[in-house]
Amino acid sequence: MSHDERTPLFHRDAIARARALREAWEADELRAFTERQPESRPDSRTGSGLPVQRVYTPEDLEGAALEDVGLPGRYPFTRGPYPTMYRGRLWTMRQIAGFGTGEDTNGRFRYLIEQGQTGLSVDFDMPTLMGYDSDDPRSLGEVGREGVAVDTLDDMEALFADIDLERISVSMTINPTAWILLAMYVALARSRGNSLDALSGTVQADILKEYIAQKEWIFPIRPSMRIMRDMIVYCAGHMARYNPINISGYHISEAGATSVQEVAFTMANAIAYVEEVTRAGVPVDRFAPRLAFYFVAQADFFEEVAKFRAARRIYARIMKERFGAQEPASMRLRFHCQTAAATLTRAQPMNNIVRTALQALSAVLGGAQSLHTNGLDEAYAIPSEEAMKVALRTQQILAHETRIPNVIDPLGGSYYVETLTRDIEARVFEILAKVDAMGGTIKAIEEGYFQREIADSAYATARQRATGEQPLIGVNMHVEPPQPVPVPIHKVDAAVEARQIQRLRQARQHRDGPRVALLLDRLEREARDPAVNLMPVTIELVEARASLGEIVARLRQVFGSYVETPVF
Repeated sequence: MSHDERTPLFHRDAIARARALREAWEADELRAFTERQPESRPDSRTGSGLPVQRVYTPEDLEGAALEDVGLPGRYPFTRGPYPTMYRGRLWTMRQIAGFGTGEDTNGRFRYLIEQGQTGLSVDFDMPTLMGYDSDDPRSLGEVGREGVAVDTLDDMEALFADIDLERISVSMTINPTAWILLAMYVALARSRGNSLDALSGTVQADILKEYIAQKEWIFPIRPSMRIMRDMIVYCAGHMARYNPINISGYHISEAGATSVQEVAFTMANAIAYVEEVTRAGVPVDRFAPRLAFYFVAQADFFEEVAKFRAARRIYARIMKERFGAQEPASMRLRFHCQTAAATLTRAQPMNNIVRTALQALSAVLGGAQSLHTNGLDEAYAIPSEEAMKVALRTQQILAHETRIPNVIDPLGGSYYVETLTRDIEARVFEILAKVDAMGGTIKAIEEGYFQREIADSAYATARQRATGEQPLIGVNMHVEPPQPVPVPIHKVDAAVEARQIQRLRQARQHRDGPRVALLLDRLEREARDPAVNLMPVTIELVEARASLGEIVARLRQVFGSYVETPVF
């Protein structure tokens, strides 16, 4: 559509009238009122630093087109990825869980399903994330502490015991070892006779955001990108409903990025993944429909709603204009959302329920496809069952009591929200142009660009909280004397590590050792050939009960390890 064919949101006569009305109001009512009572916030800004006016009118949307706002399920998807949104299907309520052994987390899963949860999300412990078996000396004291421990396929079987993988979607929060966990998930489904095309869910797998923000990596960047390519290509050919990656802004935000940076850096990563797969000769419309995203819902309510709307429009334009996507599904951004752990406080933890509810509301008004609401006690420990139930009930109240899902994008057309959406979009494209000028995402990571930007933003936020410029109730405003923790805290069983190591040793004793050795040799050979997809041999390895640590150790011999260049 040419510029001349675009339909203005407001005719120039309406904009001129709105400007005249505002100027008359400023000269009359506003001037008289502020003379008696000056504004307490004359220089307001969003959490990302975007300037905020006292009032918005049609004149702020001069040049905006009806086609930019559009309708749900239609390019550029500003108002939602699907035509009926929550009127047809509510977002998936996907509370994350993971601690101890597979049996321990399976019990939590079953509890949450009984409470009405509609999707599963798995947290893994640090050894599993970093590619070490539970009996590795480097795993001591960390087994099952911050997530569930998974060493072999036996652990995956325990984790999903009596859970129908064809009926409930499963998200796995795993990155450097993501391809191994995906291989275990495939092997488990095969052993049960499930159709791989019937499986739904996602594996996070977004390794670039690790180098940028979360700092959990194993291999150097370029071999890691090859593994990402292999996962995406394998799923495109074998798992019709499965998302092989959840491109994550959540951890970029939690590291200290602003909302604008969160979207911009996430889109830069998305561009790098699409480039990697298309370079391998896979047409964009073959794999792009299964790409998914993961964002945070932060504290600045209206900026977050606008952020989600802008992200959809930005992604649609990137996929269409930059990569030549033809299918609407290739341009349709779908995202999981989590409320912001960084906003939770140890002081007055009951306040966290309110924070989480408002953040969840912004995600729903912004059109999330699935949602995790944080537990009130997460500033202390892994959430208790009671905290998880309250968090889930928060979503259920939004879904069933407020009637908010009855209307799609109810803030669409708001002068303020539409202006913020445009402003965020413009800022994001400015950052993406800068990344392109630097030589692309990987080059920008290697030069420390993203890392410096996040560090500067995190420092500015810490200063604002320390001075009280950014209020945080219970911490720098309305502070109370320290109190005993008013909620029961989840504790991990001290015997978890011994139980997990015992199962790992039993798996090694009962497997076909020579077959595992031959498969590890094959993995090494295939890893040395960049054209070979590593997913098939990894699936065979986990089926033979090779451990996660053994697979990673063999690939370290080929790929080496990543060492970050410090950024100051």
